[in-house]
Order: sequence, then C-alpha cells, then structure tokens
Amino acid sequence: MHLLIESIGFGVASGAVLSLGAVGFTLQFGISNLLNVTYGALMSLGAFLGLFLLGHGLNIWLAMVLGGLMIGASSVAFSRGLISPLTRRGLRPFSLVIVSVSAGIVLEYLIVVVAGPATQSYGNLSGATLRFWDFTLTSSQVIILVIAVALMLGLHLLLTRTQLGRAMRATSSNRTLAQSCGIATSRVSDLAWLISGTFCGMAGIALAITTESFDFTLGSLFLIPMIAAAVLGGVGQPYGAMVGGLVVGIATEVSAAYWSPAYESVIAFAILILMLLVRPRGLFGSGSARRLLA
Repeated sequence: MHLLIESIGFGVASGAVLSLGAVGFTLQFGISNLLNVTYGALMSLGAFLGLFLLGHGLNIWLAMVLGGLMIGASSVAFSRGLISPLTRRGLRPFSLVIVSVSAGIVLEYLIVVVAGPATQSYGNLSGATLRFWDFTLTSSQVIILVIAVALMLGLHLLLTRTQLGRAMRATSSNRTLAQSCGIATSRVSDLAWLISGTFCGMAGIALAITTESFDFTLGSLFLIPMIAAAVLGGVGQPYGAMVGGLVVGIATEVSAAYWSPAYESVIAFAILILMLLVRPRGLFGSGSARRLLA
C-alpha cells in the first residue's frame, strides 16, 4: 500500500509536467487544427535554453520563465514563417503534419550542431525531500506542481473572463465567422501560438529538471505520453489535457513501480489506443475537436 501511495505521488508530479505540455499542445491544435509534431523538438530546445541560461547565472525558475517565453516567440515565428504560408497555398492537413515532422527533425539536429550529441544535466536541483502523509516529493517537484496549477488557473481565467479568451474561442470554433465579426484572427492566432509555445518551453525545462540527464531527443520521447494525455482529455480541450496529464502520469508511475520503468511508454501507447477505440473525442470532447471550451 505504501508503494502504491508513493508511486501515485510521483505520478502527480510527473503528471504536472505532462499537463503543462499537453495543455500547450491541445491549445495549439485548437487554434490551428494542426497536429504539430515539431512541438517535441521545441520542448528539447527549451531544455537546452534553460541549460544555457542556468550556465549564465540565472536562477532556475527565472530561466524557466524566460526560456518558456523564448520558445513561445519561436512558436510564433514557426507559425508565421512556415505554417501560415503553406496553409494559404492550400496545403492539406496531412501534408502539414509531414512538414511539422520534417521541421522537428531539422530542429533536433540543429540542436546537435550547436550543443553536441552528448547527454546534458542541470545538476542536482531536486532540493529537500518533503513528505505529505505517505507521499514523498522533492521541493523542485512541489514548485513545478504549484507553477503548473498557477499557469492552468491563469489559462482558465484567460479563456473564460477576458475579451482575448472569447476571441480565441471564436477563432477556434469558426475562423471565417470570427473574421466577419471583426476579430483580428491572425493576431489572436499569434497570441495563441505564443501562449502554447510558452507552455511548451516551460514543460521542456521542467522535464529536464526532473530528469537525471537528457539529450536532443528529450521532447520527442515525451511526445507520445503528451499526445496520449491530450487525446484522453479530448484534443482541443485544455481542461481535458490537464486531467489527461494527471491520469497518464499516475498510470505510468504506478506501472513502473509494479512492473518495470522500461515499459512506461507502453502504458502511454495503451491509453492512447484504448481511448481512440472507445471514445475518440476524449473524456471532455464534444462536437468539434477544435473547440477550446465545450
């Protein structure tokens, strides 16, 4: 019983990182209708930017915020410079996915050119070990969990209480109708890519903090559990991605405790396949998969 509770605690901590990444991924899909596989490579870039900023004397949490914003700006540049021009030329969604896969591979090997193929580490940033009943977490895991909750609460308030949030929801539901209502959909799309990219970069740095060592494949390896979390909650549903991240995180950590850590990805694949078979729209999916809020 103690092992189960302990593994659930680790699952909540890893689920917070998953949720960060999955919320950004599903927000990006909701506004663009693009399955952006480059997202994983951008997470890796975020981890290396965090390492660079940490090496130049920045506090890790400040580096996490700054690195996230830099990846957010890179996401906007990716959307403006590559995705939008191809979309205007009438490229089909499947072809855009292939483009995003290719761009992700190119980005990964650009990271190799600059940083090298060797594994990197942030060092020991775990901090003190904290115990809550039978849960055992490090102080870094607790801080990441608090940051994830704060960011998701902020996103909730943005989507439900602000003019920008309403514009994002309208653009996600029907871009043409939103334009006819006077919404600057291009600007709204840029802001959505900035926010989702920031979540992506912060998730990459958070993942690197909780990982002993990492290389340029960090984000790509994390992509499957993250997509599983997004599909579980309902692609295009930020709230669903939050819940999906926690479920996938807990499921993989419990399976690692009772089975083998080597099969964590198998559990993520199993959740993804099962959800696609049983409820393709996800737990919170309704109507259009692109809808940011039900």
